[in-house]
Amino acid sequence: MIVKKKELTAIFASFLLAGNVLTACSTSDKEASTEEKKQEESVDKEETKNETEAKEVNYAEVFEEAVTELSKAKEGKEVDFDKVIELYQNDLQSLVQDRDSENEDKIDQHITTALQAGKEGTMDKVVVKQIFDKLMQKVFYTSIKHDFNEINEKWGNKEEVAKEMEEAKAYYSILQSTVEKRDSAYGTNMVSVIDGGFDEIEKAIEADDQLSFLLGKQVVDKTLMKTFYLATGAIPNGYATKASEAAKTNKEEAVIEQAEGWAFYQSLFPYLNGHAPEEAAFIQEQFDLQTDISTLNAAEVNKAFIRGFSKIALDEYEESVETWGEDKSPVTALEGALFIDIIGEDIKGLIGEAEYSKLTEKTQQYLEAAKAKDKQTGEPLLKEIQATLQTVIEKAK
Repeated sequence: MIVKKKELTAIFASFLLAGNVLTACSTSDKEASTEEKKQEESVDKEETKNETEAKEVNYAEVFEEAVTELSKAKEGKEVDFDKVIELYQNDLQSLVQDRDSENEDKIDQHITTALQAGKEGTMDKVVVKQIFDKLMQKVFYTSIKHDFNEINEKWGNKEEVAKEMEEAKAYYSILQSTVEKRDSAYGTNMVSVIDGGFDEIEKAIEADDQLSFLLGKQVVDKTLMKTFYLATGAIPNGYATKASEAAKTNKEEAVIEQAEGWAFYQSLFPYLNGHAPEEAAFIQEQFDLQTDISTLNAAEVNKAFIRGFSKIALDEYEESVETWGEDKSPVTALEGALFIDIIGEDIKGLIGEAEYSKLTEKTQQYLEAAKAKDKQTGEPLLKEIQATLQTVIEKAK
């Protein structure tokens, strides 16, 4: 069922605000006729609980099964929403709720509301698929970050660290196809970069080198952020561009791509909002289905991303100075360089390839200075990096 644009935006507005919590009918158990029966039921329930807790979910298989079912909508086929809801509630929801609790997020509420709306026919089923797919990708992404934090906290216990590492790699295996699509679209090599990051982490664990682990995890994390940026705000293959172009000929398709952009953007919004709230809010509003698709401005979305990531890089470099001499200093220096890399092609377009090449050379030299605690070398390099980033921000207005 395809609903009208007016109806869809109203539904989506309600969905985004997450004001409606779906309620489920509760049923009461029939009282046992004897005390013995009560005890038997209690034992059965405890065994079931233990079995559930012991069950290891293959998230990749369950996710693929749910997405495959939801993908029928694009082919004009009926979607078994009861099946998808059951898969979600039985095998995925607890993971989503764990990440929601850690990150003060509402992904579970968003997904639950969308699936119910799809079942009731009050939201375009293709939109539902995109929301479920991309929000679950955020959960897998934040689960990698969770495992990295666990590795850091459990450092020194190789058995526990190895277990967390395997979990992180399993979550990444679900996201790898998204990375591959962006590599294909932009001619990037992010899959190789991420593989290299994981390799560095494993070597660091084996060598008991915690700083190398902290550096390696940043490579994986920020390259995944680059993937989400290329999928949303980059030109010419981000969903902002796709949606605005589609709006010229097919508004229904454009709205679906707008929703897809919104869902992908949720993986980036918290970080951007913490460093560049004005840009973060503008991008969020542009992808919101309450925004008339014909007014979505892909060029302005792209500029907001450039300014936003540049501001994040500046903040990371500032933290590097504040923590000079500590392990945190080279880690944040690397983060600054990686955020610059996220928008590297955009920066080239603003200041030219030669100037961009100089910028990346300075970021590498500054990283080495931070590792060596060589402030005399680092300070002048940092001033030049900061000046270039300010130029980028001004040119992206």
